[in-house]
Amino acid sequence: MPYQQIRRLRWTAFLLVVLCYMLAFFHRMAPAAIAGELQHDFQASGAALGALAAMYFYIYTVMQIPVGVMADTLGVRRIVTAGALVSGIGSLMFATAESLPMAYAGRLLVGLGVSVFFISLMKLNAVWFHDRHFGAAGGLTILLGNMGAVLAASPLVWLVGQTSWRNVFVAVGVLSLLLAVLVWWQVRNQPGDVGLPSLRELEGKPPHPRHKGHWWDGLVRVAKNRATWPGFFPNFGIAGTLFAFAGLWAVPYLCGAHGLSREVASQHNSLLLLGFAIGALCCGMLSDRIGRRKPIIVGGALLYVLCWLPILGLWQLPLTWSYAQFFVMGFVASGFTLAWAAAKEVNPPALSGMATSVVNTGSFIGAGILQPLVGWVMDREWAGQVSGGVRLYSPENFQSGLSVMFAFALVGLIGACFIRETHCRYPAD
Repeated sequence: MPYQQIRRLRWTAFLLVVLCYMLAFFHRMAPAAIAGELQHDFQASGAALGALAAMYFYIYTVMQIPVGVMADTLGVRRIVTAGALVSGIGSLMFATAESLPMAYAGRLLVGLGVSVFFISLMKLNAVWFHDRHFGAAGGLTILLGNMGAVLAASPLVWLVGQTSWRNVFVAVGVLSLLLAVLVWWQVRNQPGDVGLPSLRELEGKPPHPRHKGHWWDGLVRVAKNRATWPGFFPNFGIAGTLFAFAGLWAVPYLCGAHGLSREVASQHNSLLLLGFAIGALCCGMLSDRIGRRKPIIVGGALLYVLCWLPILGLWQLPLTWSYAQFFVMGFVASGFTLAWAAAKEVNPPALSGMATSVVNTGSFIGAGILQPLVGWVMDREWAGQVSGGVRLYSPENFQSGLSVMFAFALVGLIGACFIRETHCRYPAD
């Protein structure tokens, strides 16, 4: 039966590309777990360390709209294969870097390669899953992808203790190259590539119309649509702060401001990322069930902003409460993931890759600005203390730096209030 063939091809493609996406999250969050080693090996200041981590976000941001265009024109199979190859080479370069510029170059290549995975998954989800299940499919994508982020926290700290951060990134690079081969072999862009009908056609509905004209016309149409842009701001303010904090500054903050060991601090980061992963799945399923996007996005953004208050106040919470705060913070932040669905649903289905990519740039612009900016603010107030080649920042230094993240989170909350409610469907359906 065609549906059984579609289901097999769908889950094969989803599994392989989501494994690539897990590597993207791993690379995104890994600097937090190895910040001390990176500072020591490259003699890096806070701003230089932030710039090294942010190299990933700079190129990722630049690539989002081109990736959306390529997903809608070249197809997922080609760009994911190329991305896995490039990120594998970048990981090997980063692992063997003997100087900070070479590490920058490796990190940049990693960001370039992994930049294609998320938009490609959203495009696969839009093509291979029913429209009414897009929110849940997106939530499952984030849940599985975040397993890579969880691996970049406590498990990475343990692995580095057993071997070295360089050996870990060599192994990750080899795995990425293997996935490139498997994606080219097994993934197909859409059912029609193997002579199968679309899911809509199996239900007796006409297929979504293809975009007619040049890709540039489609991109202009998405960009001119005012309903596209409000989704950019929760990505910028909520996702940007979450990725910058979890991806670099959470572990140093907990160690420096609260005196926690790196193992305990990395456990907090794992819970933050696990909360985000579980929350994304729950938000997607709840949104599809109630037929609403906006209340979940706005409510999650508000609760996320409130979660920053204990951090800015340097509250000394009991360990159990501290763990709970980080889990809840990640859980409620996940509401921003529905902004991708909302952006897709206010644009033509044939332009879903471009629409998702436009709002998704906010996540990486925000994180790319914040990682070095927080370090720069902290460097300005740093008292000059060093231990083992690593700068020692005071609790007040962290308070000043992280107050910038709180301001960005507020911008995300305000922007979320202007998102158009789509009721989980395209206007023409």
